[in-house]
Amino acid sequence: MNRLPATCAVAALVLAALPAPAHADHGAGRRPPASVTTVATGVAARTDRRPTNGGVYDPQARKTFISWAGQYEDNYVQAYDHRTATWSTPVKVADGGNDTHNYPTLIQAADGHLLVFRGMHNRELWYARSPQPHSAEGTWIDTQIPEGLGATYPMVFRSDDGAIFVFVRETAGDLDEQYPTDFRPMKYVRSTDDGRTWQSSEQLTGQRWAIAPQTRADNMNEVYIGQLRHEPAVPGRPERVGIVYTLAGGGPEGHLHDRYHRNLYHVWFSPGDLHFRSAGGVDLGVGIDDADQEQHLRVVETPLQTTNPRSPDYIQLVGSTAGGLTPFVVWMQLDEAGAVHTYTAVRTPSGWQRREVATGIRVRDMERVGPLTWRVYATSTDPAVTAVSTHLLHAGRTWRDETTIPMARAVQRIEVVDGYRDPARLILSGASSARPADVADGDISVAGR
Repeated sequence: MNRLPATCAVAALVLAALPAPAHADHGAGRRPPASVTTVATGVAARTDRRPTNGGVYDPQARKTFISWAGQYEDNYVQAYDHRTATWSTPVKVADGGNDTHNYPTLIQAADGHLLVFRGMHNRELWYARSPQPHSAEGTWIDTQIPEGLGATYPMVFRSDDGAIFVFVRETAGDLDEQYPTDFRPMKYVRSTDDGRTWQSSEQLTGQRWAIAPQTRADNMNEVYIGQLRHEPAVPGRPERVGIVYTLAGGGPEGHLHDRYHRNLYHVWFSPGDLHFRSAGGVDLGVGIDDADQEQHLRVVETPLQTTNPRSPDYIQLVGSTAGGLTPFVVWMQLDEAGAVHTYTAVRTPSGWQRREVATGIRVRDMERVGPLTWRVYATSTDPAVTAVSTHLLHAGRTWRDETTIPMARAVQRIEVVDGYRDPARLILSGASSARPADVADGDISVAGR
């Protein structure tokens, strides 16, 4: 078994090696955003995007690139030039198929090209590639990744050596009728040549799926990853990716899609050897089954809850403190009256310790502001409240309300820009007036200092 480092000497080395923020003011990350700019008005459609890669700062071009979902869920990219303090005109990079699941996820390859991924709900994985490195201008090249068949909810990261990984959920029954509709496991694809060619996790490991609970008595065989977070290698610890997820399925009613939700799980993924490991250091190999997750990965057991209320929520957040020595998760649960409660859980030597920290908010994303402290961004469950609230989470345990960011209109999604440089720290996707993706009247804004 591989155990996580736990000595004070290792902790000191890890903390000293934490990367400096990319901001112009190296203390900026410790202060909440103070300004909001609307960069595209009345264009945002409803989106199911998770708190994942919505944007990236390119230090070579000195530009921030953001992505968002417009009418019909078509994928758009915009650029902010930090030298001239101007925003570009939005560039349409791909069709969204009029489905709220087909949102954009953006990353920059090591060669400077921008890649925008989308899962064409339960069917295919596609990515659009910028025609030139370090630029969003021109006609993008749209390509299917055959190894990603059945894909929904792409989550992407770039490893320390430049490899690109895209985790997706496969709707297995749509590819092979022997599987019921509520068996929807996770797999991934990897490219080591900046997105030109791809291999599936099955080709790389011989394991058909990466996370695949099957034949559970409660039929909870669908995996919903709330968030994954890449942590670069530091002295004393190789690179890894924290993953938090929940389960869905038909429950006692049989094989039904997303009828019930329950439980929360945490796991580390190692890009170097493609192994999964528990927070306690147990090496689970290249694939996770139900026995693995229940014995080693479960953070909290929650009761089966149906559509109203549905709990835990689809969005969960994952992070760590003290240089990765202490992983934690943040998630939302609904009570029987439908009220939203926010919880955190921290991994300790005696297991996961859970506590309720807030009510009446929906957590959206978070950013690290110090070795032990993160800032959580949230929206209110009260439809009359349009402001974004910020909260400081210390050591994964202590929660403190911080401030609010006034917004003229309601916000549906928030993503922290990867490697951000103010004033383009957050992407704020405004709520549209209706769920179908053909309705697009929300605003796209950014916030920073």
